[in-house]
Amino acid sequence: MSARATVVVLGGGFGGLEAAFYLRYKAQSAIDLTLISEQDHFLFKPNTIYIPFGEHPDKLKVPLSGAARRKNIELIVSRAIEIEPAARKVHLADTTLDFDYLVVATGAQMRPGEVPGLAENAVTVWTPAEMLRLRQELGRLTEQAAGGMDRRLLFVVPPNNRCSGPLYELALMTDTWLRRRGVRERIDITWTTYETGYIQAFGPRLNTVVTREFEERGIHGFKDLAVSHVEPGAAYYRGGQMRPFDVLVAFPPYIAKENYGGLPGDDRGFIQVEAESRRVKGQERIFAVGDAADFPIKQAFLALLQADAAADHIAAEVMGGAPALDYEPMSMCVMEELNRATFAQVPLKYTGDPLKPVGVATDDPEHYKVGVSPLWRVGKKVLGLYAPWRFGRGEPFHAGFAWEAMDLGLRVMSRLMAD
Repeated sequence: MSARATVVVLGGGFGGLEAAFYLRYKAQSAIDLTLISEQDHFLFKPNTIYIPFGEHPDKLKVPLSGAARRKNIELIVSRAIEIEPAARKVHLADTTLDFDYLVVATGAQMRPGEVPGLAENAVTVWTPAEMLRLRQELGRLTEQAAGGMDRRLLFVVPPNNRCSGPLYELALMTDTWLRRRGVRERIDITWTTYETGYIQAFGPRLNTVVTREFEERGIHGFKDLAVSHVEPGAAYYRGGQMRPFDVLVAFPPYIAKENYGGLPGDDRGFIQVEAESRRVKGQERIFAVGDAADFPIKQAFLALLQADAAADHIAAEVMGGAPALDYEPMSMCVMEELNRATFAQVPLKYTGDPLKPVGVATDDPEHYKVGVSPLWRVGKKVLGLYAPWRFGRGEPFHAGFAWEAMDLGLRVMSRLMAD
């Protein structure tokens, strides 16, 4: 392109920031770059799991103004309310922007109303405010148990939530936390999920690990139980089962946070894209990444990979070259338990089955790795420092010497402590 291309990125989460910073890293001065975020900060959401156990939410926020200024990115704190694909315009609450390329990374949101009674009777973990409410509820349970009362804590994964890893973390962390306070024997912990395997989206090996963890910790786990509705003190399931509770904690069904009429979407509002490039179907200049796009598993690391691919394709077109990256779905996570942690690297693949479009490449032992160790908590802490540090400087997660060092460390740890 003869003139500087104008690129607009919608979203200040993992997908949006990675796309913006990777674009600047790859295209340098060949683009004018604008970032639209509803908040003036980035929230490191994976570590909100620590809030119920004492972490202050403000410690998880990274201001965006300094990073944007450092990388010559125009930051607008606003919400995109409409996209005109043909006219290449984005309408914000108080202005309209033109674009040559657009990246949509507006994320997902919870819809607890899909399960009648869930919103009214459960702590639905998603936001820092909800994690603070869980802190209060756990504190109340602890006081009651310390006073000699037997209590029941129920965790529920309802249908239409395909990546409930944080809820598994909270259940295991809660067990450790209660034991340290000497009240675990008075609090029954029960887990129910609609999944046929624990953390089903990430394959059979995590199911084995979680099964073992639940048995060791005395957590009563039940699979293939789809909650139908909730009443005060009781969750009801398809098939007629009922589970009582004093506190219910759930990760609700999720849908797209925003719906833009000019873009194709699935039945939950997620934008339909071409798999490798993350280009929106039928649109030459619009891309969608992260939770806003139709990849069924919603996870920060997968959002980063999608953002890298979209940014690389845009940079290649702007600069007249060939893209070097396609989206190859590889999940990576460290599941906290407070006394140890579980590492999982899971290669994913498209199946061609519309009912189950993504599966685990279990035949790829080189990349399919799972391990449990107290040392993985160090890896969790390092990742929790690395990502905010990179984004605070306006740098992409997956680029440069810092990422090469991080990647090398993870590879060495996975060889030593995972198989």
